[in-house]
Formats: sequence, structure tokens, C-alpha cells
Amino acid sequence: MTGAQRILVLDDDRAIGTLVKRCLAPGGFEVEAVTNGHALRRALMQRPIHLVILDLNLPGEDGLNHLRDLRAKHDIPVIILTARGEPIDRVVGLELGADDYLAKPFEPRELLARVRTILRRARPRAIAGVESGARALAFGAWTFDLAGRVLARRDGKQVPLTAAQFDILAVLVTHPNRTLSREQLLDLARARTAAAFDRSIDIQISHLRRKLEDDPKHPTLIKTVYGAGYIFAVTPRPA
Repeated sequence: MTGAQRILVLDDDRAIGTLVKRCLAPGGFEVEAVTNGHALRRALMQRPIHLVILDLNLPGEDGLNHLRDLRAKHDIPVIILTARGEPIDRVVGLELGADDYLAKPFEPRELLARVRTILRRARPRAIAGVESGARALAFGAWTFDLAGRVLARRDGKQVPLTAAQFDILAVLVTHPNRTLSREQLLDLARARTAAAFDRSIDIQISHLRRKLEDDPKHPTLIKTVYGAGYIFAVTPRPA
């Protein structure tokens, strides 16, 4: 498995860990399953991890706290895999920075497809609409390094983005002054269009505004076109 992408699964049910390993085996992934937060943190320190699959229902632990900790300390894609499948649970998970959310019981082929999609999005890649030689774009007080996947202020301070936030911002800055519907954003960002739920784009846009805008309630960069979608209202320049 040398060179294989490593997936870390946190679920107190060992049978689920075994099932996930079987589901992801056709993809050539190296999967490690742990049952508690201590083992999760130890695994993250011991070796590079490319994606975390996280349960929320953990005895004596709050899976959402683990998600917050992952988001604060690591730039690793996270898929929530849990029996808590209510819409409010999905919204909270996305609000806290999860890249995807899948309810149990799940279809093994769907999990494999979502893992592949998230990891593909997390890799540096060419962005549609940007000439091949363009590595970074500047707008306002920001520099957006497309190849390095880095968003930085004018003073050089970097602002972390989840994989989903990076993809959506990349689509917006490479299609400036053009209204994009939610469906277009999902498609251009290579998100999972078939199972996307209505508020996913709105939540990610809200997160981006908090990070980019001086006044998120009155945005000047990412504007809402009511009934149509969103528009990136400035023209980026090569950085």
C-alpha cells in the first residue's frame, strides 16, 4: 500500500470500521479505524492522513467537538458518517466545517464515490477559467493562490479554507461578474450534484463571507442575486 491515500475512521462500532475498510478497498485506500478521540489524535500525530470519516454518536464524547478540533488544527477533509440524519444535524455538521455528510445505513458504493470526490477536490488542480500559467489572483485585500490552495491577506496572514470552500471560491473568482446559480456552483466545483441538499451552497457562501468580507451582512465581494444565485462582484488581477 505504499503511496496509498490514508483514510482514518472514528466510530465506536468496530463493525462499522471493518465495513468501511471493505467499502474503500476497491479504491486502493489504506484505512485505519479507531474507536475514540484519543486514538484519533494519536493517529493524526503518527502519520499523514488524507481524509477523516467521523461518527457523531460516540459514548462519552461529542463527535462535533472532534470536528471543531480537526478544523482548528488540521487541513484535512472530513466526512461525517452517522445515524443522525436529520436536516438540522446535516446543517450543523456543514456549519462546523465538514466537507460531506452521509447518514447510516449507507450504500457502500456511494461512500466510495464520495471519498473519491472529496480527495479529488482536495488535490491541487487546474481551475476552469484560469489560464494555465496563472498561479494566483488578487482582489481587494486578498491573494488567492490557486495552485497552492492558499487564501492570504495583504499582510501575508493565511486564512484556512475547507476543500469545499476552496472549490466554491475558485469557481467564483474565475467567473467574475457573472451570476452563477447554486446548481452551476455545485457542478463547476465538482461537488456531489446528485445528493446535494438545498442549503449546502448557502452555508459555504456564508462561511466564505465571514472570512472575506469586512461586513458579512453587507457583502461587497460575494453578492446574492435574489432568485438567481451568487455573483463575484470584482475582477481579480494576476497576483
